[in-house]
Amino acid sequence: MNDALEKLNLDVAILKRAYRLMNTAKAMAETYEENKTICSKYVHSTSRGHEAVQLAAAFQLKPFDYASPYYRDESFLLGIGLQPYELMLQLLAKADDPFSGGRSYYGHPSLKREGFPIIPHQSSATGMQSIPATGMAHGIAYLESQGLLKSADKPVVICSMGDGAVTEGEVSEAFQMAVLKELPIVYLVQDNDWGISATGKEMRAMDAYEYAAGFKGMERLRLDGADFVESYEGMKVAFEYARKVRKPILVHAKCPLLNHHTSGVRSEWYRGEDLKKHTEKDPLPILRQQLLNADIDEEELNRIVAGAAKLVAEDFRQALAAPDPDPATYKQYTFAPTPVTDEEGERTPEGAEKTNMVDAALHAVDDILRTYPEALFYGQDVGGELGGVFREAAMLAKKYGDHRVFNTPIQEAYLIGSTAGMSAVGAKAIVEIQFADYIWPGINQLVEELSKSCYLTLGKFPVQSLIRIPIGAYGGGGPYHSGSIESVLLSIRGIKVVYPSNAADMKGLMKAAFLDPNPVIMLEHKGLYWSRLPGTEDAKTVEPDEHYVLPLGKANVVQQADDKQVRSGNSMTVVTYGMGVYWAKKAAKKVKGSVEILDLRTLNPLDFDAVVSSVGRHGKVLVLTEEPLANSFAESLAGRISKVCFQHLDAPVFTVGAENLPAIPLNIKLEKMMLPNPDKVAAAMDELLKY
Repeated sequence: MNDALEKLNLDVAILKRAYRLMNTAKAMAETYEENKTICSKYVHSTSRGHEAVQLAAAFQLKPFDYASPYYRDESFLLGIGLQPYELMLQLLAKADDPFSGGRSYYGHPSLKREGFPIIPHQSSATGMQSIPATGMAHGIAYLESQGLLKSADKPVVICSMGDGAVTEGEVSEAFQMAVLKELPIVYLVQDNDWGISATGKEMRAMDAYEYAAGFKGMERLRLDGADFVESYEGMKVAFEYARKVRKPILVHAKCPLLNHHTSGVRSEWYRGEDLKKHTEKDPLPILRQQLLNADIDEEELNRIVAGAAKLVAEDFRQALAAPDPDPATYKQYTFAPTPVTDEEGERTPEGAEKTNMVDAALHAVDDILRTYPEALFYGQDVGGELGGVFREAAMLAKKYGDHRVFNTPIQEAYLIGSTAGMSAVGAKAIVEIQFADYIWPGINQLVEELSKSCYLTLGKFPVQSLIRIPIGAYGGGGPYHSGSIESVLLSIRGIKVVYPSNAADMKGLMKAAFLDPNPVIMLEHKGLYWSRLPGTEDAKTVEPDEHYVLPLGKANVVQQADDKQVRSGNSMTVVTYGMGVYWAKKAAKKVKGSVEILDLRTLNPLDFDAVVSSVGRHGKVLVLTEEPLANSFAESLAGRISKVCFQHLDAPVFTVGAENLPAIPLNIKLEKMMLPNPDKVAAAMDELLKY
């Protein structure tokens, strides 16, 4: 070994391994291009130009580490030990694709395999993956602080992205939490000076290294990402820093882009002379010269090149012949099975007092934190003395400590997306969005990182996530504290949505939601929290015991119609949830004995069997919601009832909801005009019964 390599303490065997894998990646890219008619059936990208820094990073990883690579990180995947054949199975969307069984794009791994670092699901990785990755580091730091890690190892997370992705706002949220909580994560930013067709000068005023200087506590490194020796030494320093100091570090690596952006956006369309300039920094000849300088025989290097080409050709041949997925499996893995399938515990324990919904929720979370040390609770203002703007977490931070119950910045994206990372490392997060109207910055994470994870990883990475959201209008909350959002949430597949209407249901459903291995959103109506509104007294119930759980997806008949009215054909059912239960109860007093009220309790999974049964008993149905009606969940449900229950219906399916306005006005009189109320519901009941 020559003096330069000895000084770096870099074994020639590492250089040979890197050279073999670089040539493997190059042969793969060339094979895909030579067979582009076949390989471009599904969009893909390659790592050409980025191989050196990707391999340098991959070589630092231990089996107990975690990784969040991005879609160009093909060489990174080779570097941790995956074979070209395995990557090609994903390229061609084959059944044996080890990541997703043919469901996700090339370079979108999810890996849970003995002896390999864990790679949870992530989306197409243009910045938003930084939040789940930081959530992984956050979860590791939490488990470490509580002595809950299974071994004395010091896991590190690596989050890889392109420089263009750093302009994403969600990257800022991730960086902020990483430095605020001092998390063990390496951010590798690969900068080839291109987005798709936009250059760095068009996209940013500074590069990632300069940008990271604004995050106090973020250590930084610059590397020549085309030089494997420099990249290896730099990534070694970065990993040692994160592993020993347990703080974040950003590595900015300049790389050439030697191939198309993707197979769908070809370089000849826009690169021109730029591609020739980038070719001058090709990592392969640089490493080859370093090996020659280290007195490695050129014949040996040629054998390495030939061996890589032979392996890729054989693997591609086998991958082409591999079977496609069985179409019959397309529905599998939407959700992971839940352990809570039966109602358990005491709903009305002897001697227990009545409690309101907000306290039932508080006690449920208290029980969870006491029972499950891996559980933690965070959100805006839920920690410290306040314990939430509704006091729904009162004194929990004092009881369990700031590591378990804590305040966060105003970062809805981080609140939601971090739970995916937490779940991947074994921490179990309960988070709160302060008001339903504030959820919109977090929808990207909910859709892309949480909802798709179980399905796209064939069940390897369901996301256990309990997201609490106060919802609904009462008493002049105005346009930003009163909205109802369930229809938007219910259009997102792969999440569960719960909407309790009383204290006992709140406690039982909260426990079941926490124990569910899937993302669950608890919608908690602010107007029912304390039963202060006239007519909502029944939201207070006897408090169930600490072992009480109520399965998701089970509706409840909260009021039955008199048999006499049913027999005479003078009855109807109201299908509703949340505040609708109490509007219906009050309205039903004007037509005593004629109204059955079905409280859905869970909107997804929906207990449609209970709906069909109720409609079958009465033949007339009113679907009641607080949301504006147009294009809502309520209208969708009414349409489904009309189709499935057509032969049992004695009248059209009626719906009552809020007026179709863009916001709830602040003035109480205007609010009243917009929202449903018992009088409006009673009028609809009267019309339906007379139909």
